[in-house]
Amino acid sequence: MAALRLSYQTIEFGEIDIHLRTLRDNQQFLDEEGAAEALGISSASWPLFGIVWESGQVLAHFMLDYEIEGKRILEVGCGIGLTSLLLNHRHANITSTDYHPEAGNFLRENVLLNQGEVIPFTRTGWGDADSGLGVFDVIVGSDLLYEQEHVALLSAFIDQHAKPHCEVILVDPGRGHHARFTKQMSALGYSYSQNKPVTDYLDKPFPGQVLHYLR
Repeated sequence: MAALRLSYQTIEFGEIDIHLRTLRDNQQFLDEEGAAEALGISSASWPLFGIVWESGQVLAHFMLDYEIEGKRILEVGCGIGLTSLLLNHRHANITSTDYHPEAGNFLRENVLLNQGEVIPFTRTGWGDADSGLGVFDVIVGSDLLYEQEHVALLSAFIDQHAKPHCEVILVDPGRGHHARFTKQMSALGYSYSQNKPVTDYLDKPFPGQVLHYLR
């Protein structure tokens, strides 16, 4: 089987440069030991973790000036880990998770590229038994609500890992599921607001919103 084709890029956040090793495009696939197949990850969805998506850039830019002092932060579905790497550069207490079996390997390589401290990573699914992650002050993620069934799974996962007082920040590109998700979060005791981000750093207008939940 052919090796993965990779790409190296640098994304600027003001005076901060985050260096990334990513997949070259969304046609890449390598699952020689069948780990992804065993998790139900198809060849079509396999490369999605390894690309820099617009929602991920929006979340990272949002967290650039976010108050991190004294807060334990979890990135859910981190993918290539852009937001985690930015927060790590800021010396935040950041932990990352993703379902993909290669996400942790890419995150470790990108931490080395950025000469950062090790980012704790756990491969876990939203429906898995207790992962041992513990609870967090802030939970963040981008483009997580792909399917309708993700609404119940993600809200339960967040609730499992949220402190009694917790802020949740999600970037949603407008896949049509966030109203149901907000209803679930409201039932769990979270207030809700949203805002349209300024995205002049992107090549085209961003159709989505930054969703805020606070309990």
